[in-house]
Amino acid sequence: MKRVLNKITVFAIALTLMVSFTSCEATKNANNKQKGAVIGTTAGALLGAIIGNNVGSGKNSKLGALIGGVVGGGAGVLIGKKMDDQAKKIETEIPGAKVERLDNGIVVTFDENSGVYFDTSKSNVNSKSQATLNKLASVFAEFPDTNILVVGHTDSSGRDDYNMTLSQKRALSVTDYLVNKGLQNSRFTTQWFGETQPKYDNATAEGRAKNRRVNVAIVPNEKMVEQAKQEVGQ
Repeated sequence: MKRVLNKITVFAIALTLMVSFTSCEATKNANNKQKGAVIGTTAGALLGAIIGNNVGSGKNSKLGALIGGVVGGGAGVLIGKKMDDQAKKIETEIPGAKVERLDNGIVVTFDENSGVYFDTSKSNVNSKSQATLNKLASVFAEFPDTNILVVGHTDSSGRDDYNMTLSQKRALSVTDYLVNKGLQNSRFTTQWFGETQPKYDNATAEGRAKNRRVNVAIVPNEKMVEQAKQEVGQ
């Protein structure tokens, strides 16, 4: 009986915390289903935010598997609280970045206006971008029980093969930079899509600028999920 009451108490506390941590812009994007009310399959909203178009394409199944499913019930509530804390920390440290809380994860989008960008046809991390990535690395170090997915994109200017290679180099540059700041390489997965997954209209200069982006997705690792399940006896 005592164990049952403990589980109920943990769940009640977690539910209270979930309700209280919904003020920042990132947490406003997470509805009850995404917070963990149900157990889902692939985290579709998270995948869509990272990729853009053609989310349901078969070639994206590997990426979906890396992101994993939506954890529900009391475990999902506890995970949601931890991810909310991390999202708020990123918003505080990097106010220019777009931070979204989706499913059980976080998506951070960098473009030319948000502190991490690349000079034309370049893939090296410039000095301004380094300052932003240093802050991001510190947040990742503070929240070690997460995996990180770095995804690179370009606009439609230039040849398809050139853009694919450029998006690869840029995504790898971000990953390498973060790993060199002391983060474990095993936490990272790097993907790139060139110009094939636009999220904005490439017919406009503004749309092209937004499509020249690197997304960073943060998802709970197996340790966080298992600990949350154990806490609520799920």
